[in-house]
Amino acid sequence: MARMQVDVLMFAGVRDRAGTARVRLELPDGSTVCAAVEALAGRFPAIREQLSRVAYALNCCYVQSSAYLKDGDELALIPPVSGG
Repeated sequence: MARMQVDVLMFAGVRDRAGTARVRLELPDGSTVCAAVEALAGRFPAIREQLSRVAYALNCCYVQSSAYLKDGDELALIPPVSGG
């Protein structure tokens, strides 16, 4: 099965709990954002509970978790913002 690589950017609390701001995932071709998020939850269990509340941006455009990924994509996990 062919594989692809996707760069994932993590911000705020997700970044803090993962201990890194960027990670490269290797996924099967045809994977979705949801599959990438599941792979991240397996790799960084400390962020699992936060992942249900993040927004996803794929190559700088907001997307749903059902969006398909391509080799070389950049996926950003954007947690909710609070404060004033």
